Amino acid sequence: MAGSPTARRRRLSIELKKLREKGALTCAQVGEALDWSGSKVNRMETGSGRVQPSDIDALCRFYDTSDELREFLMSLARQAKTRGWWQVHGAGVPEWFNIYIGLEQDASTFRQYQCELLPGLMQTAAYAGELHKTGAHLSAEVIDRAVRVRMERQAMLTRSDAPDAWFVVNEGALRNVIGDISLMREQLERVLDAAELPSVTLQVLPFDSGTYPATGSFTMLGFPDQEDPDIVYRDGITDAVYLEGEHHVREYTRAFDGLRAAALSPQRSSRLIKSVLKEYAR
Repeated sequence: MAGSPTARRRRLSIELKKLREKGALTCAQVGEALDWSGSKVNRMETGSGRVQPSDIDALCRFYDTSDELREFLMSLARQAKTRGWWQVHGAGVPEWFNIYIGLEQDASTFRQYQCELLPGLMQTAAYAGELHKTGAHLSAEVIDRAVRVRMERQAMLTRSDAPDAWFVVNEGALRNVIGDISLMREQLERVLDAAELPSVTLQVLPFDSGTYPATGSFTMLGFPDQEDPDIVYRDGITDAVYLEGEHHVREYTRAFDGLRAAALSPQRSSRLIKSVLKEYAR
C-alpha cells in the first residue's frame, strides 16, 4: 500500500471506481440505491471529498465485496485522513500543492523537465528563498516555511528507496541569475553534488539543441504499484494540473524521451555546468 495520505486517497478513489464500473453502474444509480446523491459517489471516486469508513462499508455491502477487500478499503479511508509531514507548515504549502507533495513522496520514478529554473529538489535554501520573495504578498514567516518544506522534500533523493529520478534542465536555467553571482555559484555546486547521487540522472538541454518537443516545465511521476497509474503534473502561479489519462501520459513520455535525446549526456552536462560555474567565479 502506498505510504502518504494523498496516495492512499488516490488509491481508494481508483478502487471505488473499479468496483462501480465492474457492475456497469453509473454514479447516479449507485447513489439512488444507497439514498445518496450521484455527486457524492462521484466525489468519492475523484478524491475531491472526504470518504468515511461508514461510507466504504455501505458501498462494499452494496457491491457485495469480500470481507478482505472491505477491510482494505476501510483502512485506506481511515489512513487517508491523517496529515502529511508537510501540512504542518500551513500557508507555506499552497492547498493545490499539497496533493503533489503527497504523490511525490510515494513515487518510484521521477521525470522532470525544467525550462526556466533549476529543479526544486536540487535548490539551495538561498535560491529557493529568492524565488519565493518574488511573491511580495508573502510574509517572511510564510517564505521560511515554504523553503523548509522544499529542503525537507529533497530527502527523497537520498532515501534507501529513492525513486529513479531523471532531470532535463534547459541551459537557460543555469544562466538565469537568481539573487547574485555568489548565490549562483553555491547553487550550481549543489546541482553538481545532486547529479552524483546514485538515484539521479541529470542532463542539460543546450541553447544549440535545435527544436525539441516541449512548451513548458512538467513532471511525470510513476508508482511502484501497477494499480496506481502514472501522473503528469504542471503548475502555475495559483493552481496546478494533474493529468492521468493514458493519452496524456503517453504523449508526455514521448516528449520527455525527445528531450533526453536532444540534451547533452550526463557527463557533457556536468562539464557544461562546471564551465558556467567558472564564468560565475570571475
